[in-house]
Amino acid sequence: MIHVQSTSQLVTKCDVDAVVVTTYADKGWDAAAVAVDKATGGVLTRLKEAKEISGKANELVTILAPAGIVARQVVVLGLGDAAALDRGVAYRAASSASRLLAAKERRSVGFYFPSDLAAEVAEAAVCGSLVGCHGQDLYRAQKARFPFGEVHWAGCADAALANGQILAGSVNLTRRLVNEPPSEMHPESFAVEAARVAQECGLALEIWDRDRLAAERCGSLLAVARGSVRPPRLVILNYQGGPAGQAPLALVGKGVTFDSGGLSIKTSDGMKTMKCDMAGAATVLGAMRAIALLKLPINVIGLCGLVENMLSGDSYKLGDVLKARNGKTIEVLNTDAEGRLVLADVLDVAIERGATRIVDLATLTGACVVALGNDVAGAMTNDQAWCDQVLKAAAQCGEPLWQLPMFKEYGELIKSEVADIKNIGDGRWGGAITAAKFLEEFVAGRPWTHLDIAGPAFLEGAKPWIDGGGSGSFVRTLVELARSAG
Repeated sequence: MIHVQSTSQLVTKCDVDAVVVTTYADKGWDAAAVAVDKATGGVLTRLKEAKEISGKANELVTILAPAGIVARQVVVLGLGDAAALDRGVAYRAASSASRLLAAKERRSVGFYFPSDLAAEVAEAAVCGSLVGCHGQDLYRAQKARFPFGEVHWAGCADAALANGQILAGSVNLTRRLVNEPPSEMHPESFAVEAARVAQECGLALEIWDRDRLAAERCGSLLAVARGSVRPPRLVILNYQGGPAGQAPLALVGKGVTFDSGGLSIKTSDGMKTMKCDMAGAATVLGAMRAIALLKLPINVIGLCGLVENMLSGDSYKLGDVLKARNGKTIEVLNTDAEGRLVLADVLDVAIERGATRIVDLATLTGACVVALGNDVAGAMTNDQAWCDQVLKAAAQCGEPLWQLPMFKEYGELIKSEVADIKNIGDGRWGGAITAAKFLEEFVAGRPWTHLDIAGPAFLEGAKPWIDGGGSGSFVRTLVELARSAG
């Protein structure tokens, strides 16, 4: 646990291993950078004149053992143009500086951002400073990242500091769960982790085991789970921050803790990162933690459908017809299109629990990555006004999200000759959308937005602001959505 505190100490007197000061690309130095420049006899000015410092976003220039500064190192961090500094820019900038410094063990680091930041921007910067120093090296003897012992923030209001810590803890929780190997993170162990979080945050918790799932007629989810020795779970987290009787916002996450593809087996390369197929559920758990600790005035229910998709003599088969919880029958034509089968039953539980607004998150299709790339998630909806709220929350947090169409013609592609619907469309085309049209069959017409996070949820390589692996994307978006929807 990193100890985080505010400080009013002058940047030149701050007794830490490193200080981070900032500069814009289109304005002069921030006050802290001016103080460093003066104390060092104009080092920053000379570096800027030599074009070593430009102020572009995420630029990092390190000055070692500067004369006149108590700190052993100064990092000059570019923030880009002043008018463009929003939550996303601040988060990535602070995380970039943090990641750079975390390459070595640091007892303490001081952050000196502009003192006139809006509260939500400062909160995002604090969050980033506590995310960038954590890596995916959970099982490495020789670590690549070293979280700091202490972080000092200058000119940051107590509320922004506290909220930033909560958000960072929740993003890092999601990242850690996604980064765990599937031998450690399976349906049962995820449920144990959810129980720990629920106790920590005061969330009401239900965990449905295989028998309860069978009693609840979750035939679609249970079919996917049949091939694994790991029994499935449904985790239901309930947060009551709004008025009694207020219909809850439902956050639904796909939690396939490992996806072999089932009988429609993936290649070895295709399986390498399939521990990340539970990122939707991990995102929901991280967001529920933050919503509860922030004490947001809204009722929220979080549901995580948890299975392994494996092969055995009892695996569900191509040609099987499944009966989902809402009574619809599903012809299985690809066992690697399993996430939608899991979500089908979980969405129906959300409907039964009275949800009037739903967001589901899933690493659902490679087709979405083909369409939008690795850095952008796809949004699909049955209610434009509700989707607009989701898109706005994502934009405010700087988490790229793009809406894809849901024309009724796509629904024709999942009609089956032997059942109500089939679990894939006709051929390769529009696969992200036909998957969403499948899910739409299980939301009973309630306002619903589906987020296909297959691209940004798991990074194949590092970004300047974050290591590879689980990214924690859309935890902050869900929290912002809960703030605005309350």
